[in-house]
Amino acid sequence: MNDITPATLKHVERPARPGGMSNALVFGWRAILKFKHVPEQLFDLIMTPIMFTLLFTFVFGGALAGSTDNYLQFFLPGILVQTVVFNSVYSGMGLSTDLGKGLFERFRSLPIWPLAPFAGLMVGDVLRHFIAGSIILTIGLMLGYRAEAGVFGVIGAFLLLFAVGFGFGWVFILMGLLIRTPMTVMTIGFTLIFPLVFASNIMVEPETMPDWLRAFVDHNPISFITTALRGLMGGGVTFQQILLALIAPVLLTVVLAPASLVAYRRK
Repeated sequence: MNDITPATLKHVERPARPGGMSNALVFGWRAILKFKHVPEQLFDLIMTPIMFTLLFTFVFGGALAGSTDNYLQFFLPGILVQTVVFNSVYSGMGLSTDLGKGLFERFRSLPIWPLAPFAGLMVGDVLRHFIAGSIILTIGLMLGYRAEAGVFGVIGAFLLLFAVGFGFGWVFILMGLLIRTPMTVMTIGFTLIFPLVFASNIMVEPETMPDWLRAFVDHNPISFITTALRGLMGGGVTFQQILLALIAPVLLTVVLAPASLVAYRRK
C-alpha cells in the first residue's frame, strides 16, 4: 500500500455534504439506540398499554357494554389513540434531557439540517408508537378483538396513528425547549393531555354525559381521531372522518414546527 502524502490528498475529492434526510436518519438511529442503553424506557412503553388494555376491558367492559367482548371492539381503537398521545410526551422529556447535558449546543455547531435533531426524536417516536400499538393489537386479538376491515384497515389505522403522534409530538418538543427539567415537562404535559384523553369518546359514548361535557367531547380532536380509527379498523370509515382526524395533527405541525425551530435558535 502506498503511503499517503499531502500531494496525494490534493487529488481526493471532498465527500458530498449529507442532505436533510440523511441527517434525520442518523439522529433517528441515535433515538433508537436509547432503547439499548436505557432499557427501562421499554419496560414503561410495554407495561403501560398492557395494564390499560386489560384493566379497562375486564373492569369496565361488562358494566359499560354488557360484555368484555363487546367493549373490547369499542375500546381497543381508543386505547391505541390514548397510547400514542401519551407516548408523545417522551419527545419533550428526551429533548429537555439532552439540552440539560449540553448536547444540543454541539448539534447546533454542526453543518447539518437544523431540524435534524427534532426529526430524530420523531423517528424514535414512530418506533415507540409501533411497538406499543403492536403490543395492544396483539393482546386485543388474543382477547377476541377482530378488525373487520382486515389487514389494510389496520395498516391505515397505524398510518393515522403515526400522523397523530407526529403532530402532537411538536407540542412536547416545544415544551422541552422552553421548560428546564424533564420531570416538569412530563408533569405539565400529562396535565394538558388528561382532560383531552379522558373527556373524549375513547372509553364511553358521550350520549350519557351532561350537555356541557358532551359538547366538549363532540368537538374534542381526540374524539375525531378515535372515531376515524374505529372506522378504519372496523370498516365504514368516511373521507370526512379522516379529514376531521387530521385537522389537529396538521395544524399542530404547521404552527409548532416553525415555533420550535425559532425557540431552538434562540436557546
